[in-house]
Amino acid sequence: MELRAGLFTRLFAEISADGQLKSRTFLTQLANAIEKQAKVNASSGAHRRGTPTPASPGTGPAVISGTLRRSITHSPVTLTGTGWETKVGTGAGISPPYGRTPASRYGLALETGLRNGVTYPFLKPAYQFGITIVAPQLYVSIYRVGWPRL
Repeated sequence: MELRAGLFTRLFAEISADGQLKSRTFLTQLANAIEKQAKVNASSGAHRRGTPTPASPGTGPAVISGTLRRSITHSPVTLTGTGWETKVGTGAGISPPYGRTPASRYGLALETGLRNGVTYPFLKPAYQFGITIVAPQLYVSIYRVGWPRL
């Protein structure tokens, strides 16, 4: 094959564009998996408001109204100066029908510790699941598909 003027420039531009697309796809699928697992983790049983929780400390919280679970979302995947970025967590401004405490504030308290110090984490375990289980599988399926054809 003859090396013509601009061949390397074109090839590296194509490789770069392919890498950007794969990176965005990877992060989108990872964010979806972490969001889904966080919703599962935020569903350790169910109970009525004002009754004891069936959830054990150190596990995810039990469902009262479902507001916390419904509030779990992720931001759009965007390209920043340092690479692709998204955030998974509770959406702002969503409150349960019986109170004024937003799900984001309630979720933070469950994740980091209530007044008595008990935690009911749901996001951190979902993140750990995403990074240790989902990410390696996604990497193989997205990045190991072969070299671009010339």
